[in-house]
Amino acid sequence: MKRILITGAAGLVGGVLREQLRSDYRLVLLDRADIADLVAGETGVKGDIRDPDVLAMAMAGVDAVVHLAGEPTEKSWDAIRDANIDGCYQVVEAARQAGVRRFVFASSNHAIGYYPRSETIDDKCMPRPDTRYGVSKVFGETLLRLYADKFGLTSVCLRIGTLLRPDAPGELRHLSTWISHRDLAQLVRCSIEADVQYEIAYGMSANTRRWWRDDSAGRLGYRPQDDAESFAARFGERDAAADDPVALAHQGGVYCSWERDR
Repeated sequence: MKRILITGAAGLVGGVLREQLRSDYRLVLLDRADIADLVAGETGVKGDIRDPDVLAMAMAGVDAVVHLAGEPTEKSWDAIRDANIDGCYQVVEAARQAGVRRFVFASSNHAIGYYPRSETIDDKCMPRPDTRYGVSKVFGETLLRLYADKFGLTSVCLRIGTLLRPDAPGELRHLSTWISHRDLAQLVRCSIEADVQYEIAYGMSANTRRWWRDDSAGRLGYRPQDDAESFAARFGERDAAADDPVALAHQGGVYCSWERDR
């Protein structure tokens, strides 16, 4: 079984992947928080992704890295810079030094959040981040493009949509952006195993109302099983952002409204 390092393993996405992937891989789980309830085939490593000694220990014998660690939403520039930009660089460079074969990066739909909801986009579109958080995801995608070309660290960047507990959309916007737990796990498996040098793919289920063309995910072998439309009756047609025209107009929703100069 391949040995896979998951950074940020104590978070929401890390917890979902841990549950879904532990039967397929041996997992190294890295987080600043304690990793609870380790089972056979799992190894916990407690520490910060900016500590080179911690990273060297966690990377030992690893076949692939799934990098989730960092600030999970919009924060101050200092917080985003330290965790999502410098931290991302440290993890990528440690993977290169350790001879890791594949790097799977948890990017975000907020790397392209300022595209209008009326426009369907693909992985070739120019980034249009909606936040400092989105900027940090664009940085990670670009950094991994460099490392794939210059150093041969093959990489897949996943612009993850909306993943939630419980495993269902939470509002009308999510009918376009939702990804189920089993679909995310399948997409990450494909990202680990596919014969590619570098790809950007959207992390979404087979949603009827999707805004993103995802040929790149198909090239990875991804075949999503779920569709957020099965939950549509819960929400009617009134968007949670109906009183916020900026949020309503853009794919990033309220992330596009936060701190905006009116």
